[in-house]
Amino acid sequence: MEGYRRYAIYYAPEEGALGDFGKAWLGWDAEAGTPRAHPRLRGLPRPVEELTATPRKYGFHATVKAPFRLARGSDIGLLHASAVALSGQLRPVLIEGLRLSLLGGFLALTPRGDTRLLAAMAGSVVEALDGFRAEPTPAELARRDPDRLSIRQRKLLEKWGYPYVMEEYRFHLTLTGPLKVAEAEAARMVLAPVLEPLIDRPIRIRSLCLFGEAEDGRFHNLHRYRLAG
Repeated sequence: MEGYRRYAIYYAPEEGALGDFGKAWLGWDAEAGTPRAHPRLRGLPRPVEELTATPRKYGFHATVKAPFRLARGSDIGLLHASAVALSGQLRPVLIEGLRLSLLGGFLALTPRGDTRLLAAMAGSVVEALDGFRAEPTPAELARRDPDRLSIRQRKLLEKWGYPYVMEEYRFHLTLTGPLKVAEAEAARMVLAPVLEPLIDRPIRIRSLCLFGEAEDGRFHNLHRYRLAG
């Protein structure tokens, strides 16, 4: 698990139809660390490899604790041990299912129903592991485009290194990069019937994963932690 530029805590679907589709759709299997062939779907506004170029390197995931560099004096062994201990305290979270949504110009899967337990779990991870996070550089902060954030989001960025945490947290599994309105609608029409059988059912979040960013910018799923609280 050593030798990665940044680390993150993500939710990545366990083995099954949804996880397999996500890996193929993005063209990157973060667990195996290998590319995957894209599915052949008719009617998309652009080739799959173009639609998924932005999220591909991250793998199919929902962010829990956003990518961060390790703080001086920390190491991956300590982070891993803390994640093991934390996962033993956190309970699995049941959500009603997922829906295909347009978020800020990109398509993603978002949860149906009450998400308070999900947000509370994510907040616990952000807080418990924050001591391992190096303070962001001015350039890293600037990439978050703070002028476009709300006052509260800017405060969260300053405190936690990421603006979309705590009450601003929005669980989502990204499917595309930025799309024009017409492109998003066309892609939605194609994806909806494919995804509906995979997401229109209760889903239990049973585990979280440690991801690492390699030198080439690709993220790898390094370890899966079972939530056993």
